[in-house]
Amino acid sequence: MKKLLTVLMIALISISTVAASGSKEDQKDVSLEKVMDKGVFVLGLDDAFPPMGFRDENNEIVGYDIDLAKEVTSRMGVKLVTQPIDWSSKEQELATGNIDCIWNGLTITDERKEVILFTEPYLKNQQILIVKADAKFNTLSDLAGKVVGLQGGSTASDAMDSSPEFKASLKEIIEFSDNLTALMDLEAGGVDAVLLDLFVANDNIKRSGKNFRILDQSLTEEEYGVGFRKNDVALRDKVQATLQDMASDGTIANISNKWFGADISVVKEN
Repeated sequence: MKKLLTVLMIALISISTVAASGSKEDQKDVSLEKVMDKGVFVLGLDDAFPPMGFRDENNEIVGYDIDLAKEVTSRMGVKLVTQPIDWSSKEQELATGNIDCIWNGLTITDERKEVILFTEPYLKNQQILIVKADAKFNTLSDLAGKVVGLQGGSTASDAMDSSPEFKASLKEIIEFSDNLTALMDLEAGGVDAVLLDLFVANDNIKRSGKNFRILDQSLTEEEYGVGFRKNDVALRDKVQATLQDMASDGTIANISNKWFGADISVVKEN
C-alpha cells in the first residue's frame, strides 16, 4: 500500500512539474517574435478620428498616428495593417488577439492601465467643447440646461464624469458612435455642443471650414499612448524604442509638422 502511495505521489509530482513547466512556457513573452515571424503588425483604430486616423477622399486610412506607425513598422521590417474596430469594444479586440495594438489617439487613464500596457505618452491633449460660431456660449456655465454630444466609449465620457457639477447642469448628454457624426448633429442643431479631443476639433474646423469654434475652458488634460496586451512587453518596448529613435533623428518632428504645423510631440529622444 505504501509503495502504491509512493508511486502515486511521484506521478502527481511529475504531472505538477510538467504543468508548472508548461505554465512558465505559456507565460514567456513572444509578442515581438510573433509579429516578426508573421511579418505583419495589426493596428486597431476608429477610422473616423481625424487627424489621428481617418479615411481620405480615396477611402484610404491616413493620419498622424498612421504615419508614425508606418515608419515604426518600416524600421521593424514588417507590414502595417490598419484594422477599423468598434471603439467601445477596443479592449476586447486587443485581448482576443484580433489586433496587435490600439494606436489612435488612445488616452492613458488609470482604468485603462488595468487591462492595457501603454507606451510612454507621445502627445498631450485636452477634452474641449466645440459649438457653433454664432452660439451665445462662452463658458461651461453658459451650457446649463443645454444638450451636449460625445462619442460613446471615449475619454470624453470620462471627462464628463470627472466634472459632476457641469454634467448635472446639462439637460441631456447624447452618445454617438463617432465624433464626426456628433459634429454633423451639432451642425444640424441636434446638440448645442460636442465634447471631444482638441486635436479632432481643430482639425475639423480647419479641414471642413464649418462655422464652429472652441470654448476657452477645457474639461480635462490628458496624454495619448499606444496600447498593447498586458503581457506583450517585448513588442511594446520595441515600438517605444523605435519611436525614440524617430524623435532623435527628427522623423517625428517632420510628421508632426505635416499634420499640426509644429512639432508638438512629447516623445523622449534616445
